[in-house]
Amino acid sequence: MTPFLTQMIQQNAIPFNHELPLQQIIDAIGDAQFVLLGESTHGTAEYYTARAQLSKKLIEEKGFTIIAVEGDWPAAFEVNRYIKEYPSAANSAKQLLKEFNRWPTWMWANEEVSTFVDWLKTHNANKEATSQVGFYGFDLYSLPESIEEIRDHLHDIVKNEAELIKARQAIACFDPYEPLPDHYALSTFHFNQSCEAEINSLSSIIQKYTDFHPTEDEQRLNINMNALIIKNAEHYYRTSLQNDSQSWNIRDEHMAETVEALTNYFGTDSKVIVWAHNTHIGDARATAMKNDGMLNVGQIFREKYGKENVYAIGFGTYEGTVIAGEAWGKPFHTMKIPPAKQHSWEHHLHSAGAHNQLLLFNEKNQHYFNNMIEHRAIGVVYQPDYEMYGNYVPSQISERYDGFIYFDKTTALHPIHV
Repeated sequence: MTPFLTQMIQQNAIPFNHELPLQQIIDAIGDAQFVLLGESTHGTAEYYTARAQLSKKLIEEKGFTIIAVEGDWPAAFEVNRYIKEYPSAANSAKQLLKEFNRWPTWMWANEEVSTFVDWLKTHNANKEATSQVGFYGFDLYSLPESIEEIRDHLHDIVKNEAELIKARQAIACFDPYEPLPDHYALSTFHFNQSCEAEINSLSSIIQKYTDFHPTEDEQRLNINMNALIIKNAEHYYRTSLQNDSQSWNIRDEHMAETVEALTNYFGTDSKVIVWAHNTHIGDARATAMKNDGMLNVGQIFREKYGKENVYAIGFGTYEGTVIAGEAWGKPFHTMKIPPAKQHSWEHHLHSAGAHNQLLLFNEKNQHYFNNMIEHRAIGVVYQPDYEMYGNYVPSQISERYDGFIYFDKTTALHPIHV
């Protein structure tokens, strides 16, 4: 007998081949201001291509102007400068994507993103500045690069000599740990030495002067965001070896704070598209993450902006290939994704029909999909032989997401070698 969940998927899913049913998704999104597009891996071509297709439609038909991605601010800001044709921007998308040179490089330095970035540049070419689409990174791992960015601009920003000296001394607190922030984490853990006071002082000085900094080419925004990264990254690394859940929350709170800063800068009614892993965009309250005191961007957005203003779409696959590394910092390569675990969400989707499917959750069908079920999550580090032991997050799918895009068989991204 076919399991009830499998039957409900068969009755409610919209099958598709190569072309996403974009219009049905756009109609379901409605007037939401924030659209969160997920992924169950960081190395699947179909996810990036689908997110690009959806983003284009949202930009063209619904006026979305901000794309925030799970990437570094400094490298993503170079993409932003390129697509808006700011002075001294890079000459090609592939060239500038090599700015994403921190492991895992392939997440943004890949052919799929390059194609989308060139589309964004073409789209912006005939638009007024206020209507152009921007591309920004909202992660906090760029501590060394953000420090360098602030250091390069300090003399232009801070006009008071005493405060300039104080700001430079604050930045110098990190000198023993560059370019590896993990060394700072180890130092704070073992020796109880931190730069917290210095960084709070730096943030206050930067905030005081950036109101007077020129706004051309979004430089005020760029400086403010790099200062925010330094502040939040210091907190993140100081906490990372003491409490996994707290450091996770600091990171996702930073992501949400970055998006809020973007909407404050461009207008609180600005429409935002987020590209990030399912673990960030799907409401943590509908997962086992909540048992560990963890929250995420999806939860924060729903709580802050209202569920009706946020539309989160999860992504998943049954099997295929993926780009990942066997350990943090190790060379990436193409790995095989084995068939999904028995009784998992992906297994039920495959059992409902070995084809691509779209599920849009609503008041009529939501209750069919809100029981806790194991849901696959693959990160930048992946060991397929052991995935059944640690790559599944118990989730209430229709509570976690507003929609779900399922590809039965997926293929690996096409990295640009950095």
